[in-house]
Amino acid sequence: MRKNGSPAQEATVFLNARLVDPASGKDEPGGLLVKDGVIADLGGHLRRNAPERAKVIDCGGHVLCPGLVDMQVFTGEPGLEHRETLKTASHAAAAGGVTTIVVMPDTEPVIDQVALVDFIQRRARDNAIVNVHVMAAMTRGLKGQDMAEIGLLKRAGAIAFTNGKSSVGNARVMRNVLLYAKDHATLVVHHTEDPQLTEGSVMNAGEVATRLGLPGVDKAAETIVIERDLRLVEITGGRYHASNLSCAESLAVICAAKARKLPVTCGVSINHLTLNENDIGSYRTFLRLRPPLRSEEDRSAMVRGLAAGDIDVIVSSHDPQDADVKRHPFAEAADGAIGLETLLAASLRLYHNGEVGLLPLLRAMTINPAKLLGLPSGRLEKGAPADLILVDLGQPWVVDRTLLKARSKNSPFDESRMQGRVLTTMVAGKTVYQYAAGERA
Repeated sequence: MRKNGSPAQEATVFLNARLVDPASGKDEPGGLLVKDGVIADLGGHLRRNAPERAKVIDCGGHVLCPGLVDMQVFTGEPGLEHRETLKTASHAAAAGGVTTIVVMPDTEPVIDQVALVDFIQRRARDNAIVNVHVMAAMTRGLKGQDMAEIGLLKRAGAIAFTNGKSSVGNARVMRNVLLYAKDHATLVVHHTEDPQLTEGSVMNAGEVATRLGLPGVDKAAETIVIERDLRLVEITGGRYHASNLSCAESLAVICAAKARKLPVTCGVSINHLTLNENDIGSYRTFLRLRPPLRSEEDRSAMVRGLAAGDIDVIVSSHDPQDADVKRHPFAEAADGAIGLETLLAASLRLYHNGEVGLLPLLRAMTINPAKLLGLPSGRLEKGAPADLILVDLGQPWVVDRTLLKARSKNSPFDESRMQGRVLTTMVAGKTVYQYAAGERA
C-alpha cells in the first residue's frame, strides 16, 4: 500500500545534491525535481537552476538517494499495540530514512486471513506516514503445520509469505509452500533456525557463552535448515529468501546455491553486521536476539559477503519489546531489538570504516529489496515514486533511547556514537520528516 500525495502538490526541486542511485550506479553532483508525487527530472542540469514556481531545497552537497525499504519489521498491531503501532513504527521509520516498511505476521491474531491483511492496509492508510506492505503467514497461526491460503492472501495484497520468527520444521509443509508460492509467483521468506536444536539456548555457543554461564546454540542449527530448504527449492523451483543469515557457513551454502542458478536470495540484519557476541558484555538484554549475535569472525564474513554482493538485503529486524520482558536475567528476557531509526546510521559505520562502499551498502537497502518484492521504489529515475532521503554522511550524534520515536525503547545501540544523519525524508512527494537543529535522536 502506497501513501498517496495530494493531487495538487507543489513541485519541489532539490539543488546542490550528491545524487546517489544504487540501481544505476549513479554517484554525481546534480539536482532532482519532484512533481505530483514522482520524480519528474534529475541530473547535472538541475544542480543550481530551479524551475519557476518550485519549492527549492538546497542540499548543501549532501547525499540525495532513494528512501530505504525495510523488509522485516515487527509491529504490535493488531493485538500488541503496547509494543508498537503502525503509526509509531512509521514515524520511527521516517526519522531513520525508511520510506517503505514490510510488516511481519507475528501479531495477535496472526496475519493469516484476508480480513487481517485488509485491516493492516486500512490502518496504515489512516495512520502511517510511510508506505506499509504486508508479509502474510505461510502457515496458519505460524504453527508450521497447515499451509495458509497463499493465493487468497496474495490477491488481498500480501507481497510475500513468511513464518515470522519461527522455522517450518515439517519438510512436507515447506515443500508445499514453495510449490504454491511458485504457482502464484510470490516470494517465500524463511527464518532459518532448527527449533529442536535452538530450544533452551539464549546465545551463540562458544567461549563467550561459557564464560557468561549461558546456554548456547551451535551455528549448525541455522545452516541445517538452509541446506534442507535449498534442496526443496531445487525440487520445486519456488523463489526463496533466507531472511537472517548470521554465520559464514550459511553464506557459503547460499553462494553455492546461487552458483547453481537456484532462485535464492538472502538477507542479514544490521545487528549481525555491526555487533558481535562480545557486545553482550555484562548480560545486556537489549542484545539478546534471534538468531543470536555470533563471533567477530562471522560478523566479518557477513560484511565481506555484503561487499561482494553475495548478501542481497539488509534489514533492521525491528522487534519492539517493552521493559517488562527485557528487565529480566539474560536467560529469561525476551529476544528482539528495535532498529528502524538506527538502520541507516548503524550501516554507515561500515562505510566510514572502509569495509563496504556507499553504493553496495545502499543497494542492499533500496533497489534490492524493492526488486525482490516487486515494488516500484528504491531508484532515482524519471517516473519513479518520489520516496527520497537527504543524508548528511558526516554528522555525529549519540543514540538516546528515551528520545527515539518507536514506542518500545529496546535499542542495542543505546548510547552509541553514530556518524551520519537523515535530514529530510520524503514519501510520494510529501515531506514526512525534517531534522530539527539540536535534535538529539
